[in-house]
Amino acid sequence: MTHAADHAIRQRREAFNRALAKADLKAIGPILAQDAILVTGTDSAVISGCKAQLAAWEREFAASLRTIYTRTPDTILVSPVEPIALEHGRWQGVTAAGGLPLASGTYTAKWRRISADWVIEAEIYLTLA
Repeated sequence: MTHAADHAIRQRREAFNRALAKADLKAIGPILAQDAILVTGTDSAVISGCKAQLAAWEREFAASLRTIYTRTPDTILVSPVEPIALEHGRWQGVTAAGGLPLASGTYTAKWRRISADWVIEAEIYLTLA
């Protein structure tokens, strides 16, 4: 299960990154658990729930100077006893027009398998640059 789960989570992360790049709210929703929690990297704001996160992304996508965020997993640790996993990696935000780096750092995400799909339950970000 570990290799299959690792692969599935990496695919879901790639789908999330593509959705962010395309400003595709409909693609983001199914990757988030209904009660997903996000803690932002700079001000530690807490965005609680799928609906709240989608609303935040909608505002982000409408910004005149839009930022595109990418998460790159370094490791995924899959629990041998529960349908959960922890992803550690690096994130970067670049300008949509030109791809100039704006901010970057590290993150951790907790995933849970529900039926056949892995969904994000929680993410915490640390801004380093």
